Amino acid sequence: MKRNTTISICKAFAIILMVIGHADAPDILNAFLYEFHMPIFFITAGYFFSTKYLNDEATFIKKRIKGLYYPFVKWSVFFLIIHNLMFKLGILNEKFGNCSGGVTHPYSWHQIEQNFWNIFTCMGGYDQFLIGAFWFFRALLVASILFLVLYKILNHIAIKKNWNTKYIPFSIIAFVLLIAAWKTSEGLNVISLIQGGYRDIMGTFFFGIGFIFKQYHKKLNKDWWLTFIYFIIVLLFSIYFTSNMNWRSDFKEFICLPIPAILGFLMVYNISSIIDKRNNWFKKFMVYCGENTLCIYVFHIVSFKLVSLIKIWYYDLDYLQIGCHMVIHEHAKEDFFWILYSIVGVSIPLIWNYYYHKIKKRLALNHS
Repeated sequence: MKRNTTISICKAFAIILMVIGHADAPDILNAFLYEFHMPIFFITAGYFFSTKYLNDEATFIKKRIKGLYYPFVKWSVFFLIIHNLMFKLGILNEKFGNCSGGVTHPYSWHQIEQNFWNIFTCMGGYDQFLIGAFWFFRALLVASILFLVLYKILNHIAIKKNWNTKYIPFSIIAFVLLIAAWKTSEGLNVISLIQGGYRDIMGTFFFGIGFIFKQYHKKLNKDWWLTFIYFIIVLLFSIYFTSNMNWRSDFKEFICLPIPAILGFLMVYNISSIIDKRNNWFKKFMVYCGENTLCIYVFHIVSFKLVSLIKIWYYDLDYLQIGCHMVIHEHAKEDFFWILYSIVGVSIPLIWNYYYHKIKKRLALNHS
């Protein structure tokens, strides 16, 4: 498939907004970006789904496992191994924790074994305080495979009944919304999925939206005034009907999610289209960022610790506040450290990724 740099730029916006959301940014900004930044990842993934996989399921599942399950396991196990070491360094500690007061603890050998099993068998067990965003890998893996299964079932029925197959993706997203409505209204949980399945179900919906968007995106209006209207609607939702992809979402939060999430994506896509028409350093950076979101997912929280050291020095805080999750919350509502957290959370992983691959390529050439 031809490289789509507009979608890459969309993913760059999504990952940057995710980092900002984890950096204890102002409440109004957080409420705004949480309306749509995570759905963008599912929508952009659905954009690349092809109906050719209906007759080649193995290839699709192998790609999903390679792109989502393998990196999840690799990095989850890595951070599991260093979890207790982080306590010896003070980076994790039992004095400071997340903004709601919770803390993490050193693992016993039995807990290490159990987390190891959870990582491999149900994509759980990852270190919430070091790689808390890893729920996304499981949700996208489940969503993409579920979309394939539903599409294949409905496609088989449609062919047998001689129905028009172009309505299949619309039927899937409608069905998934009904399931999500049932789940949230009755407080049900999918016990075989970590966190109950809400993110996986809504991920399937947004994955389908991405697939549908690809079919019709050339017909959509990209005028600046329409993009501004998208912005206003999302902003109003963030003020009066706040929602996000929180796994604890209730029925009201579920109802309030689809519209701002979709309009937020369209807003970002239109902006990305404008950027994509240029040929400057900013476009190159955004494309590179969007094509290397994995390293930011993995290392942005760890990178935050560098800024936490600066903040500890600046305010003369207890060193153990470096263990705050995800950032140091003291003075966060009155200073602008969230900007520095955001810059470092994006740039350090990208710099590491760039030089890692550059050195790896050079070593490969030397041995060839």
